Amino acid sequence: MNIYIYIITMAVVTYLIRMVPLVAFRKKIENRFVNSFLYYVPYSCLTALTLPSILYSTESIISAVCGFAVALILGIKQKGLIVVAAAACVTVFVVEWILKFV
Repeated sequence: MNIYIYIITMAVVTYLIRMVPLVAFRKKIENRFVNSFLYYVPYSCLTALTLPSILYSTESIISAVCGFAVALILGIKQKGLIVVAAAACVTVFVVEWILKFV
């Protein structure tokens, strides 16, 4: 019986989190600061979720940072997702292989 209470509680909480902003803010938001803040929220959340996974997914932090640097540079140069991901994976593989023999 307790599991159903937990499920219902989580459903209500999730619904309220999504519903309250829609009810509270009916007009278009005119404040430039708030608009700027809301514009960058998805990017910051994605970064906060992804960056720890990037840095701790390999055997060595050195290879993770090298792969991240390559991905960052290629991303800034507007390369495609497949190219960026493949280059980062190859970089991590090569750096891990070099670190194994050093």
